[in-house]
Amino acid sequence: MPGWIFIITRSIIFLLLLFITTKILGKKQISELSFFEYVAGITIGSIAGEVVTGLESNAYHGALAIIVFGLVTFFVDYFSLHSKKFRDIVEGKGTVVIKDGKILEENLKKEKYTIDEISALLRQRGIFKVADVEYAVIEPRGNLSALLKKENQPLTPKDLGMKMANEKEPQTVIMDGKIIDEALRWTGKGRGWLYTELEKLNVTLDNVFLGQVDSYGDLTVDLYEDKLQVPQPTTRPLLAATLKKVQADLEIFSLSTTCEKSKEMYKKNAALLQEAIDKLHPYLNG
Repeated sequence: MPGWIFIITRSIIFLLLLFITTKILGKKQISELSFFEYVAGITIGSIAGEVVTGLESNAYHGALAIIVFGLVTFFVDYFSLHSKKFRDIVEGKGTVVIKDGKILEENLKKEKYTIDEISALLRQRGIFKVADVEYAVIEPRGNLSALLKKENQPLTPKDLGMKMANEKEPQTVIMDGKIIDEALRWTGKGRGWLYTELEKLNVTLDNVFLGQVDSYGDLTVDLYEDKLQVPQPTTRPLLAATLKKVQADLEIFSLSTTCEKSKEMYKKNAALLQEAIDKLHPYLNG
């Protein structure tokens, strides 16, 4: 049999074998690798390449070697899940490289990182001054985790004492100009509502590349024609403005009437409406 047929046959066989082995080992094999997974991955690939192109080699021996390495990697991951000591040996530990805004040079040398490399990793996280960092660690998989000093951290609604509405995962109800009925049902809406919203936005279904409904029930769309400007949903801002207007009207009525009973009624309802507006503010202005 010609050599090229052997190569094609072995390529297909070992491609499938490598795919199955990787599926068994899990997603870690195609994400950030530990030291052991990195070595095992290179070795398995080298074995497969040698067997595929080496016409005189025994394909069964190559398959056996891949299976052995796959099993060893599988059991290493298994024992790592059940033993921290074993996990520390195989995967390593995090190394502190910045503390209180100071670079720990000895730890940098230990991990064989230069200041330029640490600076680049910090810049990738949007940090440009080492002095702004409270704590930074090189993780076992090589990525950098950094905590800014308290005064350099961005303000959050919690810091300002603001209550914010809980956000839920937006549901994709239109994709490639087609309605996804299952996602639409999850939102509690129907096709009639969807067509009405599209009409409000002055767009047609077949021109929508992606349409999503957020946790507030607002529809946002991305069109095939990017030059077209799509108006933003205005339901919540309009409702907030209407409530404020009604509350202001009640206060005006209370000031303009001469009837004490009516005045008291208007003031009471204005206060109740203002309380409702305060509670709804995170939802209407989120």
